[in-house]
Amino acid sequence: MSVMTAPLPDTTLCNPADCGELFPIREVARLTGINPVTLRAWERRYGLIQPIRTESGHRLYSRTDIETVHRILDWIERGVAVSKVGKILARGDQQAETTAGAPAGAEYEWSQWQQQMRTAIAAFDDRQLDRLYGQIFSAYPVAVVFQDILMPLWQQLLRHQGLFGQTSEWLFFDGFLRSRTWKRLQIACASAAPRVLLAAVAGECRELELLVAGLLMSSDELAVKILSVGQPIDELTLICEKTKPQALVVFSNHSPTLDLSRRLERLALTLDCPLMLAGDASELAYDQLEGSTVGCLGNEGRLMQRRLQQFLRGGLDT
Repeated sequence: MSVMTAPLPDTTLCNPADCGELFPIREVARLTGINPVTLRAWERRYGLIQPIRTESGHRLYSRTDIETVHRILDWIERGVAVSKVGKILARGDQQAETTAGAPAGAEYEWSQWQQQMRTAIAAFDDRQLDRLYGQIFSAYPVAVVFQDILMPLWQQLLRHQGLFGQTSEWLFFDGFLRSRTWKRLQIACASAAPRVLLAAVAGECRELELLVAGLLMSSDELAVKILSVGQPIDELTLICEKTKPQALVVFSNHSPTLDLSRRLERLALTLDCPLMLAGDASELAYDQLEGSTVGCLGNEGRLMQRRLQQFLRGGLDT
């Protein structure tokens, strides 16, 4: 891998953890599949990336910048216009800052767990992976395990599938997490707590994302029952009539279309229980759904559970 380092101007602010390894634009283009013209446009027009400049004016990118490019691609693939990605990234960074309230050194500990898991994944060692999984759960709350350790690693592996073997590694880890998360959900749903139904918009999230959302929404007060991926939205009224849930939550991680907002508003009129939208779509559809009977739960696990409980108690407006 070609790595280029150069003296930095005194005015350049750089995270010491990133300064050790800097990449020229041609290398970033190779690693991400985004051509240099587009990378420059994202910098100049939208301020999405801020590479370091050498004294001669050449751009140098850190590993954090490369990760940002992958995040931008994720949102574009979900149907979000590049002009809107900046606000989403900024909101995500603000949420990450709230994690700064975690104990000192927590992020370093999480990265160490992730590194150990990556080693087990690369060896396709399900026994070692299972041991690490158990150790992590014994050390942290469920929300921290999934939001700060497991899902970030899952997303990293999902993005980096360009080299031979990387797709197999992601599939191995994805299958492992789906089976373990499903078991935890079954235990959570075995209680006599009132039920909330959770359904995905077809094609707008992966199964693991839906399972994790359901687990993070669950509590001693509420059991979340997940409907199979591919469940038609138009038939949710029928299921709610039969099962009489306390609430119905629709989940999507794609940019919401105006048609989706209208479909949800029509669906809400046919239900005898509250209807809410969760996932990345709920953050993006907030303006479209403002004033409607459809509630927005957000896309962060702790926030989704809190908003869901507040909504059902009548303490949160749509």
